[in-house]
Amino acid sequence: MYKKEIEAYIESHKQEMIEDICTLCRINSEKMPYREGMPYGPGAFEALNEALSMAESYGFSITNYDNYVGTADLNVKEHQLDILAHLDVVPAGEGWKETEPFEPVVKGDKLFGRGTADDKGPAVAALYAMRAVKELNIPLKKNVRLILGTDEECGSSDIAHYYAIEKEAPMTFSPDGAFPVVNTEKGGLNGHFTAEWTPSGKLPRLVSINAGIKVNVVPGKANAVVAGVDEESLSKAAAECEKKTGIRFEPEWGEGTVSITAIGESAHASIPGEGNNALTGLLVYLTELPLAECEQMTMIRRLLELIPHGDTSGKALGIAMGDEISGDLTLAFSLLKVTDSGLEGTFDSRCPICATEENVLEVVRKNMAEKGFTLHNDSMRPPHHVDGNSEFVKTLLRAYEDYTGRKGACVSMGGGTYVHELKNGVAFGAAMPETDNRMHGADEYAVIEELVVSAKIFAQVIVDLCS
Repeated sequence: MYKKEIEAYIESHKQEMIEDICTLCRINSEKMPYREGMPYGPGAFEALNEALSMAESYGFSITNYDNYVGTADLNVKEHQLDILAHLDVVPAGEGWKETEPFEPVVKGDKLFGRGTADDKGPAVAALYAMRAVKELNIPLKKNVRLILGTDEECGSSDIAHYYAIEKEAPMTFSPDGAFPVVNTEKGGLNGHFTAEWTPSGKLPRLVSINAGIKVNVVPGKANAVVAGVDEESLSKAAAECEKKTGIRFEPEWGEGTVSITAIGESAHASIPGEGNNALTGLLVYLTELPLAECEQMTMIRRLLELIPHGDTSGKALGIAMGDEISGDLTLAFSLLKVTDSGLEGTFDSRCPICATEENVLEVVRKNMAEKGFTLHNDSMRPPHHVDGNSEFVKTLLRAYEDYTGRKGACVSMGGGTYVHELKNGVAFGAAMPETDNRMHGADEYAVIEELVVSAKIFAQVIVDLCS
């Protein structure tokens, strides 16, 4: 019902939709230090208020929840459906070639720029779905609300603030994953650990390691500073390690020290096999150098035994597992700082439904303790699952099938989305299953036609669930 009208409307507003996405993507909305009235800094504040102004200009009733979250309501009727999207982004990172991160550009069938896929593009597609229903005067008996958050990438404290005030809708979808429907999300363990030792002044030595930008990003770069190592040893180790790991090593000489940058390939921590971890590659490199024996290097070797380069399943930690519904456990070593007297590290593990605190958390704690590391976690994030046979999920799949001609099915993902804590929330769009949109990496992009068809699908879902 109304398919022809919806398709015609979205097609006629395609260029306007792309321009609105670009407007939001020009704003660097990564999390920044708090300012008064700006809980996540000026970038997120600007993006939220720009998006709310946009929604208001299209005739929607808007509400700003203390600059944590903003909403746009289609009508004032009974609350039925929430569409939960976010306007914050991961840091720009390095390695962009198609454009600068916050200078969105159309090239061929793609829109490049940070946030085009995650999640500003999908957020605007949802807004245009609501516009279509509103401006086509399609009668609804219930309300749909677009919820725009600003802290999804750094813990979702924005949504905690919102749901402390508002109730969940009976149904929620977030265009923050992929089609068809993600009804299962893995649980997680962000393993935070430390170790300490007695400093050593022996040369040659490791001065420091600084690696990683966020817990949910596989490091594309990692840095170490060493002292007292000759150029021949550095070059020899670099050549050998590049053959082993595929990681490149670039030295920069200083006064008495050398700063070494390991260069791999970044990826989202939920799919660590898609990247090449510069952090673990750097540890391999350091163990190849003729550094003086000391407690520090002993602990570096032990750490590499627990999380070897290329081990993205947690096998060496003793937690490799999987199940039919949610797939295999994944692990990404994402953050590490090392000084002369200790280290602090964090790994990101996405855990299937079969994972428990007994077979993951306590196993990691025991195996790390045996090698001198202290794990500080006392709990795990539970998995999330919504019944694939519910009328809600069936409606989403039906709309997906009608507008794509593809067979719809429920899938599991490793990345936790905005709906992870919601009783009846699923991820739905806005990329096709085969699309690698480089989310969280350099040259992030959205396929324009996928955004267009997403807007059509979302509009149909609104009609089907709220009529």
